[in-house]
Amino acid sequence: MKPLISVCILNYRTPLNAVSCAKNLLNQTIADEIEIFVIDNNSDNDTIGILRNRLADQDKVKIIEVPKNLGFATGNNYGSKYAEGEYLLFLNPDTEPENDALEKLIDVLKSDPSIGIIAPKLVFTDGTVRDSYRTYPTVVDLVIKRSFLKHIFKERMKRYLQYDSSPDKTRDIDWVVGAFMLMKRELFEELGGFDSRYFLFLEDTDLCRKCWNAGKRVLYYPQVEALDGKQRLSGSKFRHMFTKKTGRIHMASAVKYFMKWGLS
Repeated sequence: MKPLISVCILNYRTPLNAVSCAKNLLNQTIADEIEIFVIDNNSDNDTIGILRNRLADQDKVKIIEVPKNLGFATGNNYGSKYAEGEYLLFLNPDTEPENDALEKLIDVLKSDPSIGIIAPKLVFTDGTVRDSYRTYPTVVDLVIKRSFLKHIFKERMKRYLQYDSSPDKTRDIDWVVGAFMLMKRELFEELGGFDSRYFLFLEDTDLCRKCWNAGKRVLYYPQVEALDGKQRLSGSKFRHMFTKKTGRIHMASAVKYFMKWGLS
């Protein structure tokens, strides 16, 4: 019997988080209908040994080794090829949904076929809500967010990060961050998966945009919550776009995104 939902946990050098995430999913109310893939993106440390050792007794968890670090988009695409579930969830290793989260979110998707992608409220360990629901970015938005200009152009940031919208309000959104994205596997395949031209960053924005263009909605559903690790890979300052490797990757992804979708 095929599973109802396939979960892809893309891991890179964070094996303990991935193990905790996978085991958390085994506590879901629909755990019997879940298959879990921990996809290791060619971590160049002892990650594989830790994953094999700590997940060896979990029949529902399969470890997939990617031959080289393919980045977020292609790494998840690679893992999704093994999925057999009707629904597909992309989940960061440091994100752990509450125990009835998947059952509730799938019920919402079943009740309304106009919804393409659904995402819950993400809450950091300190209790603050992550701004995971956003408006499509412009070049100016990304520059302002990474510089002192965010203190000057506060209204601009309110629009982009939707600060004026309650984190407790269910609503359609332009896009949701890729830490937790749930959709029908059939839709993901129809959209062509994540665009493999992005190594890291903006692949989630791109996928949501393709979803809307296909006539399906992206829904933020805060009645369901997931605990989210608090980190920022690309750095928080403008100079990090040049001084940090992940910052430079973010900048390269932005160039690809705006060349594909336009500057506004």
